[in-house]
Amino acid sequence: MWSISEVKETGKAAFKKNYWRCVLVSFILALLTAGSSATGQSSSFKNADQANIPNEQMATFIAFVAGFIIAFSIIWILLRIFVLNHLEVGCYTFLKKNITEDKVDLSELKAGFVKYSRTLVTILLRDIFLALWICLFIIPGLIKSYSYMMVPYILLDEPELSPKEVITRSRKMMNGNKWRAFLLDLSFIGWVLLSLLTCGLVGLLYEEPYRRSARAALYHELKKNS
Repeated sequence: MWSISEVKETGKAAFKKNYWRCVLVSFILALLTAGSSATGQSSSFKNADQANIPNEQMATFIAFVAGFIIAFSIIWILLRIFVLNHLEVGCYTFLKKNITEDKVDLSELKAGFVKYSRTLVTILLRDIFLALWICLFIIPGLIKSYSYMMVPYILLDEPELSPKEVITRSRKMMNGNKWRAFLLDLSFIGWVLLSLLTCGLVGLLYEEPYRRSARAALYHELKKNS
């Protein structure tokens, strides 16, 4: 049975030996996983009336904003499916190799584009399954996010598996480990709070690469024991 302290120590050692590259890769992952939640705050209709804006102009403006948001969302989704998901897999491949190898090159970021269609289908299926679980409620979605946590690591590590088999492999690997993986993430709460106090600087330069390296170390530990 793996321990949180050992996994964190392995992750920290791997992160420190290749510091700046881990920082860069973790920053890219943070941008990718942050999502593009566009929260548009419009002026109240009361203010619009006070400004004497005609209803026709207001309707045209609302239609324009709505059209822009829809178009942007479609472009983002397509970019995510056809480009960014592959870059995500490359980032996880870099972090995974950085645990066991002394010096990993940033060229590993291209790894997700090698078997393009397989990566596309696998990550798309993962995202669809996760979205469906989130639709049920937040808690089931959170639990399933840990079930699918190992998908990007397994994808290129076991090329003989089909997209569905990769997802199933991740679920089996995380059976009995989801709660402790959650506790692993929770153990970084102090660093997260410190990151907030430093306007994200600690998160960028330490907490994010440290936590993501610890997750990569967890993958190696689970793979070894499975």
